[in-house]
Order: sequence, then C-alpha cells, then structure tokens
Amino acid sequence: MIRVERTNTILYCRRWSETVAFYRDQLGLPEAFANEWFVELMLGPDSFLSVADASRSSIPPGDGAGITLSWEVRDVDRTRAQLLEAGVTVGETGRRWGATVLDLFDPEGNRVELWSEPPDE
Repeated sequence: MIRVERTNTILYCRRWSETVAFYRDQLGLPEAFANEWFVELMLGPDSFLSVADASRSSIPPGDGAGITLSWEVRDVDRTRAQLLEAGVTVGETGRRWGATVLDLFDPEGNRVELWSEPPDE
C-alpha cells in the first residue's frame, strides 16, 4: 500500500490572482513556492495547497464543483472574528457532526470548511 509523506491539493483556477490573494493574503497561508502561474501555500509541515492558473495548464478549472477543503482550526469562533477583522466575507458558525463549523468560499467558488471540536465541558 502507499505511504503518503506529503500532501498537496491543487486548485486549477480561472480567477488565479484573486484566488492566490484570498489564500495567501486574506487567510494568511504562508507561501512555500511561487512562479508566474503556480503558488504553493503551506497548511502544515507536510501539507500544502496550491493554486494554479488554469489558462497556463493542461488541467481545466473545477469552477468550485465538488470541492470542499475541510480544515480543523483550534477555535472556529476566534478564527471567524480574525477573518472578519481582515475583511473576509464569512457566514455564521454552526454545528455539523458535533463540531463547530464555519463555511466560506474562495473566488473560484470552492468551499472552505473550518471546524473545531467543542471545548471540554
């Protein structure tokens, strides 16, 4: 069986510049690599998200169809407040599968689900 050492999810985008700015500048993901049509952003030590300019690639854009990026964060409510302060459009927090969740969408229409476990009571 395979043993994954590193993950990289690649989004092929029509709105490349806006999507890069969303993840890098608005969400604050650190840039690990960049050239004129591809930007790799660090999610964790061995986990990355890349944004590729679909007009410069052989892979067509997904246009947000069927993609959800689901990321656990330490505190969804605090993260929501920070995103609002940074000018990011977000909805209200809710509950899903016992977790506190917040959905937002990148410029391509991809859903980003942020979630955290409820605090111990």
